Amino acid sequence: MRYLPLTEADRQSMLAAIAAPSVDALFRDVPEAAHLSGPIGGLSNHLGELEVERLLGAMAAKSIPAGSVPSFLGAGAYRHHVPATVDHLVQRGEFLTAYTPYQPEVSQGTLQVLFEFQTQVALLTGMDVANASMYDGATACAEAVMMANRVTRKKKAILSGGLHPHYRDTTTTDARFIGFDAVALPADPEGVEDLAARIDDKTSCVVVQNPSVFGQVRDYSDLAKACQAKGALLIVVVTEALSLGLLPPPGEMGADIVAAEGQSFGNALNFGGPYVGLFAVKDKYVRQMPGRLCGETVDADGRRGFVLTLSTREQHIRREKATSNICTNAGLCALAFSIHLSLLGEEGVTQLAKLNHAKAVQLADKLAAVPGVSVVNDGFFNEFTVKLPKPAAGVVEALAQRRILGGVPVSRLYPGEMDDLLLVAVTETNTESDMDAFAKALTEVLS
Repeated sequence: MRYLPLTEADRQSMLAAIAAPSVDALFRDVPEAAHLSGPIGGLSNHLGELEVERLLGAMAAKSIPAGSVPSFLGAGAYRHHVPATVDHLVQRGEFLTAYTPYQPEVSQGTLQVLFEFQTQVALLTGMDVANASMYDGATACAEAVMMANRVTRKKKAILSGGLHPHYRDTTTTDARFIGFDAVALPADPEGVEDLAARIDDKTSCVVVQNPSVFGQVRDYSDLAKACQAKGALLIVVVTEALSLGLLPPPGEMGADIVAAEGQSFGNALNFGGPYVGLFAVKDKYVRQMPGRLCGETVDADGRRGFVLTLSTREQHIRREKATSNICTNAGLCALAFSIHLSLLGEEGVTQLAKLNHAKAVQLADKLAAVPGVSVVNDGFFNEFTVKLPKPAAGVVEALAQRRILGGVPVSRLYPGEMDDLLLVAVTETNTESDMDAFAKALTEVLS
């Protein structure tokens, strides 16, 4: 537990420096309903360190770790096996001490890793060039929309109903404060929305997710052509990077920008972060791409070397005219991603993707055989949506009491909507006995 020595005088000094009247004023944009009315979980202002540790430990013990029971959670964060080699290598001192330097000559190893990372992301996505990573998938999505606005000189983004609500909310929050129009379409579990019909001359981009938040897999080649005809860009979001090992890459479909979450490779769930955002574009848009870009060159003696390139886009040179406010990248997470991919190799990524899909098909068949349960998707990778005869939130709670994490209720992502839908994710970590236990427990809960 960290000790944070901070006195009231320290607080007042910092508030005065930023001209804020109080600490509460810093949270004025947080809705009143979300404010805490008192201490969390019985904590008080006058407990000793040992008492606090015991109380927090008791609270933590109420949670069920995803790795200790059969878990089918997904919805944008996926439990994959991370080889021990990944942690061993990322913890080497050479990597822990170097991040994203402005003086690249002092950290050639870090820059080489980022250069290799960019190459891997470009190959996975089927795009021309990738940057040295972003904070996470959601912020990468918002940055992609802002980039499309710059490229097209338009300010209207159409967000698919299959886009993850967290990505949608991140983008619409930026739209609110930066000043562009983000049109978020209604949730689309079955993947039937007509996005092409929504495009007009004011549209800067259309944002889709593949597979969608509901697991639907689509070919967006025709949509890419429709966007091109109207002078708009197609942005493809990917929350499950492993799907790129099996599905046609966005670049093949004609995507102009790809924004993705790379957590599935090398990065454990970690209670929601830190994660690693992937960002790739067509070559002709590279000067409008946010974030760091590492390039290969030779030094005065002809030796291979690496540098930060196209830095004229960045804020240490262009200040407020920079392409974005991204000032660094998720360096260690990108390193973990790159090491895991290197260990798997191209063939290994494909085999792992096929294994995930096969297991998902197997579970979908088992759950569809449960009375009252039906699978919504007509195509999916390793995550799908099932329709239940009861509210999914209650079913998930009942499954948790049986030590099974049975998925994510759609109503958690869309409060008050689609109460009977459940998102179920399957990875290589799920065994057949896990699936049988899930199907059996679901039958008992629904009976």
